[in-house]
Amino acid sequence: MKPKLVVSTGAGISAESGITTFRDAGGLWENYPVMQVASADGFRRDPELVHEFYNARRRDLLKAKPNAAHLSLAELEKDYDVYVITQNVDDLHERAGSHNVLHLHGELMKMRSVLDPGYIEPLDIDHLETTPATRGKNGDPMRPHIVFFQEPVPNIEKAAGLVAEADVFVVIGTSLAVYPAAGLIHYVRRGVPVYYIDPRPADTSGIPGVEVIKATATEGMRILTQRLTECRNGK
Repeated sequence: MKPKLVVSTGAGISAESGITTFRDAGGLWENYPVMQVASADGFRRDPELVHEFYNARRRDLLKAKPNAAHLSLAELEKDYDVYVITQNVDDLHERAGSHNVLHLHGELMKMRSVLDPGYIEPLDIDHLETTPATRGKNGDPMRPHIVFFQEPVPNIEKAAGLVAEADVFVVIGTSLAVYPAAGLIHYVRRGVPVYYIDPRPADTSGIPGVEVIKATATEGMRILTQRLTECRNGK
């Protein structure tokens, strides 16, 4: 049995692939009113604007490639049972080769029914543009498969369960300020090693046992991989 390594990733891991973050200086929220393009109320008021916003995000994603941090996580599957819990809506983890990816906030490359949240379809790579007139194969009007502000996070309980089973827990590229995802760290069992990779890490002094690696995702993953190798070799 391989040890279970559970990783929580945020915008910082995709930033090095050229994916614009939302909250940093120069991020998307400076250019778009967040509640207009990423809230349930905003979608009800102006669905066309919201569709256009996520169409643009998909166009950006097509230009991006997984970076060394994504690839390093996939590589760890040789020695660990790796589960990735991501706040990101891109598919860079999957494209890097990670097999167990749980998306908390939805997925850009999918759409779902406005009428039935459980009805989800992948988008065809040649037909990524959606509009209020887009219909699914079942005839339903469709929307981006995104968890908007003002909506529950359906996968959070499954994520908490994974963290509670972790033998190693890693946080990469997140401010630990976005809830409920930020609360996952509190589900780690006592004594389980926790690593936090971020160039501008949040204060974790109130959380025992956290080793902070103050670095970008790619550099931090290089350091983490070395740490894990040393631990396996008993150093």
